Amino acid sequence: MAEDITPQKKKTVEIPAELSVRELADLIKTTPVEVIKQLMRKGVMANINQIIGYDTAAAVATALGYEPRPKTIKPGASTIAIGEIKKKTPVSKAGLKTRPPVVTIMGHVDHGKTTLLDAIRHSNVAAGEVGSITQHIGAYQVEFKGQKITFLDTPGHEAFTAMRARGAQVTDITVLVVAADDGVMPQTIEAISHAKAAGVPIIVAINKIDKPGANPENVKRQLAEAGLLIEEWGGESLSVPVSAKTGAGIVDLLESILLVAEMEEITADPSKPASGVIIESRLDRSRGPLATALILNGTLREGNIVVADTTWGKVKAMFNDTGKQIRRAPPATPVVILGLHEVPPAGAILRSVSDERQVKALIQKQEEGKRASRPLTLTTISSQIASGEIKELNLIIKADVQGSLEAIRNSLEKLSTERTRTRILHSASGSVTENDVMLAMASKALILAFNTSVDPAARHLADSEGVDIRQYDIIYQLIDDVTKALQGMLEPKETEVILGRATVRAAFPGTKRTTVAGVYVNEGKIERGARARVIRKGQTVVDSVITSLRRFKEDVREASAGYECGVVIQNFNNVQVGDLLESYKKVKT
Repeated sequence: MAEDITPQKKKTVEIPAELSVRELADLIKTTPVEVIKQLMRKGVMANINQIIGYDTAAAVATALGYEPRPKTIKPGASTIAIGEIKKKTPVSKAGLKTRPPVVTIMGHVDHGKTTLLDAIRHSNVAAGEVGSITQHIGAYQVEFKGQKITFLDTPGHEAFTAMRARGAQVTDITVLVVAADDGVMPQTIEAISHAKAAGVPIIVAINKIDKPGANPENVKRQLAEAGLLIEEWGGESLSVPVSAKTGAGIVDLLESILLVAEMEEITADPSKPASGVIIESRLDRSRGPLATALILNGTLREGNIVVADTTWGKVKAMFNDTGKQIRRAPPATPVVILGLHEVPPAGAILRSVSDERQVKALIQKQEEGKRASRPLTLTTISSQIASGEIKELNLIIKADVQGSLEAIRNSLEKLSTERTRTRILHSASGSVTENDVMLAMASKALILAFNTSVDPAARHLADSEGVDIRQYDIIYQLIDDVTKALQGMLEPKETEVILGRATVRAAFPGTKRTTVAGVYVNEGKIERGARARVIRKGQTVVDSVITSLRRFKEDVREASAGYECGVVIQNFNNVQVGDLLESYKKVKT
């Protein structure tokens, strides 16, 4: 046993005479944050690209369990070999320059997100500018220590994920706000799941430290239980205590953002044609369609032709976050654009093109892509795993109680192998919500619901966007389906697709001793020959087939939303005013 802990077992590492903090982290297989932390303990303040000498680097390596040795230079070798990693500049990076990071602030509704955004914004502007900068355009920039930071002023993780669902990965860094007196809440856990699914670094701002009941250590413990480890607890996420009310810690938070941005090496090429994303848009009565865009690469100029989703136009004017008209918008600049023909949807990709021929080609390509996109189901994923196309199964799990949730999580995590693995993006007790569906859309995930319901709005969105929601009431069936999918053996399964819903407004006798339900179609459509269930006070009273469908005494094949029609349900004559009629079909998925 003594041999297992002898000094000879230490890993040796050859360190050159000088190297950068990042290069040292790569050599000793750790994160730059860990290296910077060790340097700070030794009284050395260094950023990720700063050059340090052998003695300093060796001390860090020793502290992290390595035995440092000077890197020897072979006779006749060029002295450039000492720092060869540092000297290399990949050709692919030509034209790239560091751009400001784009930051989204997320967290529970009452934990001070808006107050923190205001504190950051107002601490950066002169008193005379406050009035003009507060006009809401969805994003704004601040300047700190000579460097710019762009903040997305979104309603929360719903908008963050909605943009990802449309293909726009906008955020570079997420700041998670958690109140020190309240701790981790359900929305906090949702925000963590959404940020992790996006693969962006998280900085935790522990807010309200000025309040009497503040307990930052308890917040850190709760974050660890939720799967987010902060740096001092052995994780990678920085945490900063702040008070949005008093302004305490705001400087530390901005410094942390710049540190993480430096480690992420966020770059863009300002010489290229502009590309970005629509943050929000509206129709102005006097000026027409207005769109707030965040330019992510290239530079947008007044007069450029731009395409966003299926609309386009020439940039007639641009305004920055203070309302000032500008003629050019470099990377990471939020800007209001005037000149589009129609209002584009939030999350649409914005591209600058050279002429109208490119406009038509780009719009046609996007429309074809939408038509060609196929729903992502457990069965299609199973076939993709079997063919080797994918090796990871993204899952969102909702269950009736926490105990069921833990049992399902533990069972699914054990299914991962060297060839395929499960990745649980989010898990919580409660019904399946629109927010769950949006996360599934953005991350190409499946939703597994155990002993819980699906909100009508979530079901409608899932059906329209092709998100697979699998409902189970027996755990082993859920585990069995996922196991077969990972093995590429899952057979197609019959699932329900809701066609439409209607409300019974009248009931009267029909021919051949039938009862006709006079209904108003609320959403979707009602089809003759489709299956239908009659729901009364939340309970299904019959599940049968629509045998007759008439409008103004004429037989019709279907009736769409907004129309009235007469419906006869096979073998059911007890329909009542106020009943809900739900039409559906079964398909194999």
